[in-house]
Amino acid sequence: MIAKTYDPSQIEDKWYKYWMENKFFSAKPNPDKEPYTIVIPPPNVTGVLHMGHMLNNTIQDVLIRKARMEGKEACWVPGTDHASIATETKVVNKLKEEGINKTDITREEFMSHAFEWKDKYGGIILSQLKKLGASCDWDRERFTMEDSLSAAVIDAFVRLYEKGYMYRGVRMVNWDPKGLTALSDEEVIHKEVTSKLFYVAYKIKDSDETITIATTRPETIMGDTAICVHPEDARYKHLHGKTALVPLLNREIPIICDTYIDIEFGTGCLKVTPAHDINDYELGLKHNLQTIDVINDNGTIADVAEIFVGMDRFKARREIAKELEEKGQLVKIEEIQNNVGTSERTGEVIEPKLSTQWFCKMTELAKPALENVMNDNIQIHPPKFKNMYRSWMENVKDWCVSRQLWWGQQIPAFYLPSGEFVVARTKEEAFEKALQIDASLKLEDVTQDEDVLDTWFSSWLWPMSVFDGVTNPESEDYKYFYPTNDLVTGFDIIFFWVARMIMAGYEFDGRQPFKNVYITGMVRDKKGRKMSKSLGNSPDPLDLIAQFSADGVRAGMLFSAPAGNDLLFDDKLCEQGRNFANKIWNAFRLVKGWEIKEGENKDNTVAIAWMENRVNEVVVEIEDHFSKYRISDALMSVYKLVWDDFCSWYLELVKPNFETPIDQVTYDKTLAIFEDLIKLLHPFMPFITEELWHELEERTTEDCVIVAKWPVAEKVDTQLLEDFDIAREVIGGVRNIRNTKQLGHKDALELKVKSSNQAIYAQFSAPIKKLANLSSIEFVTEKVDGATSFVIKGDELFVPLAGLVDETENREEVEAELNRMKGFLLGITKKLSNERFVAGAPAEVVANEKKKQADAEAKIKALEESLASM
Repeated sequence: MIAKTYDPSQIEDKWYKYWMENKFFSAKPNPDKEPYTIVIPPPNVTGVLHMGHMLNNTIQDVLIRKARMEGKEACWVPGTDHASIATETKVVNKLKEEGINKTDITREEFMSHAFEWKDKYGGIILSQLKKLGASCDWDRERFTMEDSLSAAVIDAFVRLYEKGYMYRGVRMVNWDPKGLTALSDEEVIHKEVTSKLFYVAYKIKDSDETITIATTRPETIMGDTAICVHPEDARYKHLHGKTALVPLLNREIPIICDTYIDIEFGTGCLKVTPAHDINDYELGLKHNLQTIDVINDNGTIADVAEIFVGMDRFKARREIAKELEEKGQLVKIEEIQNNVGTSERTGEVIEPKLSTQWFCKMTELAKPALENVMNDNIQIHPPKFKNMYRSWMENVKDWCVSRQLWWGQQIPAFYLPSGEFVVARTKEEAFEKALQIDASLKLEDVTQDEDVLDTWFSSWLWPMSVFDGVTNPESEDYKYFYPTNDLVTGFDIIFFWVARMIMAGYEFDGRQPFKNVYITGMVRDKKGRKMSKSLGNSPDPLDLIAQFSADGVRAGMLFSAPAGNDLLFDDKLCEQGRNFANKIWNAFRLVKGWEIKEGENKDNTVAIAWMENRVNEVVVEIEDHFSKYRISDALMSVYKLVWDDFCSWYLELVKPNFETPIDQVTYDKTLAIFEDLIKLLHPFMPFITEELWHELEERTTEDCVIVAKWPVAEKVDTQLLEDFDIAREVIGGVRNIRNTKQLGHKDALELKVKSSNQAIYAQFSAPIKKLANLSSIEFVTEKVDGATSFVIKGDELFVPLAGLVDETENREEVEAELNRMKGFLLGITKKLSNERFVAGAPAEVVANEKKKQADAEAKIKALEESLASM
């Protein structure tokens, strides 16, 4: 017997284990089936489940479960990203706790520790996704640092180098002093902060004059190699060609002229520090200035600075300001708001720094990636993000791909004692190339670059590399499952990952990596704030699942998660999801609790036909939503179908009277309808639907709802649905009279109808009588005296109330309703008399207003006639 209350804790574990044991998530090439592939955005191996993951993976699971039910070979590939900076930081900290410094062990020893850490902690997030119900093919789990995926990364680097896209050079990079590595522009988070603007007086050589320069970074003064002014700035023309003295050092630097300077900004002059600012660097190249790097990799002051050597850069800033003030060279200090770049991974303030790094030329790679998104060969949903994508791709910069770390794929560049290098997939291959340069070399003379590749350089290959497509494009899996179908990801990594995957797809395969990109918004709290540990507003997803069930949380998140828009999360959403699950459970208990008798109750025929057509109508609606990637809307369509149509109307229509059995035909039809509802709900709420599917009847392993056939809409009888809506209005009208007149629902009433379309009332006579509790429905040609009336689509309906209500009170109520309707009509008439509204509004909106006008006029006429008869 089915339990009285729904207990998800037992059911969820039971069915997930069952699905896993019976390999329902597994996929393999099948020429008789259409492939459907999703690759998971690989979460960092350091990560744990957060609300963004919950939303993203729920959407992916909805898509994959629907595809599976549609008979496609549905393959959802899970995996994790090795996250170079984040993981190395974790491992370094762990080693420190054990009294081990990274610098005291070999690279091989460090990698051994890193893989040991990964094996212990790296699978946490994927195991948590199982609690959510994620139906990934877990046998296909991949990791970006496993051998075959690393081989793909190395192969891609070599191919790009051989094509002339990969080069090594000295450039200004974003340097993370804590992570001790270069970062790409996309890995820098700009934060608005309150900073101090220091006005510093630079002495002019052989003069009592000074020139004042404003800077937020006095710690770089020791690296100044020029002062720059605008050639047309009259204030400084007399200084052209002269020399200034660097404060505290008295080192001579030239005063140069360049139109780069904004005369109106600050004091109109600039200290030029080529080693510590990208714009200064460009000025330095243009004017052949010396470059002095005064900040070490770890953020301390370098020996070449001569003063404050070894001091942290921010402490040095304070000490320099203090000494400048003591020497009378600090003019003033102002507080300003400015943007400061910080490392996405460590949070450290970025240091612009000249460094020898590896770069990938992006201009040619970006062309097909831009073209095929703008022409919709690859579709972004919602399309508003195409402009953001285009902006990035039209202004793409060369990609700094090298990182000064050990955890990652080591750059396949090998150096000769002469300083020359060769690029090869292995050291042995490199040695063969090196011998062509110097035949006297030995294998040990060739040393590999110490740096590793940016983590994104592995994940941009993800849709291909998970099927070993880069190194083995003829593999059966790759040929069948690639290109993939849908990608679900956040807007914040459109360029980081999405654009780069598209570039890689066209570069290494010649095809798009996926057909559609579904962009999710950010999950925020109900106040609109970004969720964070510091604010304490980010709930633990597993706690939510324990409290509201996995189905409840999945449904709750999707209730208000339109593509591309932020989700304002509130626990009440999950509560609504849980309540929905309980509603479904109780509806099933009601049906299964009925006694059954042979035969057929013809009074239920029209209700069954209506519900079957309503299901077909919603199937069409859902398919339209899915085709447009409106996943939230698709769920709401099913929600309303189940809660409003099935539970609130259909079950009330066919429910037998107390202690009366239901006929076999109605019962069987009701179970068949319930099966379709379960199928439509399954992608969104997999656990409760699988449980109820098996409660409906005893089924085999092959007959689980996870692989049941997705409902296909038959022809929809729209006229039947429209007519039933009229019947519902009739029922609602009678119920409203009962409520306003405080008549209760025990005694049956009479209904008299003045209508030219009597067929509707005859067709739906049984449902109307049952739910409105009517003793009879009669047709009349004139108004009925002593009756309360209402109007539906021009028809007048009368409920005789003689002897049931106080006539004076009844008249007052009719007069009040008449006044209300006149006010309503006045508002609509004003709107329709507004020429701007009629000309500018969509045709359907104007038509709807005119319909409201006609209905109001009909109701007013009926109310006036009702008053006249009293």
